[in-house]
Amino acid sequence: MSNRFGRSLHSIVLLFLMTGPAMAESGSKPTPDLAKHLVRIADLARPSPMVTIPAGQFLLGSKRIDGDPYGKWTQFDDTELPQQPVWLDAYEIDRDEVSLGEYLSYLQRKKLYPSPELQKLIWHVITVHFVSDQTLARWPALYVTWSEAQGFCATKRARLPTEAEWEKAARGPEGNLYPWGDAAPSSTLAMFGQHHVHEIPILAAVESHDEGRSPYGLHHMAGNVAEWVQDWFGFDYYAYMPARNPQGPTTGRYKGIRGGSWKSKRVMLRTATRGGSAPDQRSATIGFRCARSSVSMTP
Repeated sequence: MSNRFGRSLHSIVLLFLMTGPAMAESGSKPTPDLAKHLVRIADLARPSPMVTIPAGQFLLGSKRIDGDPYGKWTQFDDTELPQQPVWLDAYEIDRDEVSLGEYLSYLQRKKLYPSPELQKLIWHVITVHFVSDQTLARWPALYVTWSEAQGFCATKRARLPTEAEWEKAARGPEGNLYPWGDAAPSSTLAMFGQHHVHEIPILAAVESHDEGRSPYGLHHMAGNVAEWVQDWFGFDYYAYMPARNPQGPTTGRYKGIRGGSWKSKRVMLRTATRGGSAPDQRSATIGFRCARSSVSMTP
């Protein structure tokens, strides 16, 4: 790998590939006691409203700025370069991350079982930490592979957002450093910088942290769970991407992930920070939201 993109693989490993091996696509049948909770959590699901992002141009990526590596204004790695104006047609995107309640409701409708990791987590937090079904229903979905996330969105006549769509929805037309602006992240703005406590992730309700909303009113475009996007991850994609409605490389090894998670450091919360993971990866740090084209996408 060239020096220009020498930190790119480091960013992927640091962000997402420490989360463990990929698992099978479907779990086993839950125990009767767990099944009762899964039904209750699904029954409490509240779908996220979608927000319309108007057609127009925005600034994507980062400028090269001399200074301390990983400083507030310094790009995380060269995959964010060059910064450039990009035009996107109008589209809609979920205001909130897909909730655990929504995802379990979807699995029930499809007659699928949650993954082993998700079953274990839900049973653990209910029986050991007394987390309520109401609280779990508002957690973001997690331990979801890229194809499972895409499958969920398809049932809403939607899809995962492209990487460019995600970034515009996060930073707005003026290119905010963070979804809320340029102020440093804090606990009132985002859920980040946490560690597992007694084997459970530290998550917030998908509609929480109003002060950290993006210019278009979206919650948790920084922190809580990182989010799958539609594109294959291209280390040097910004060097040759089209100026209108970029869709990402035609193939690749990793799928893009954006936004940072409850475990992330501040630099990972920047709206331009990029990352990726194997599409069959399940993680307690990765969730998703859906998007839908408002008009035909023009290449």
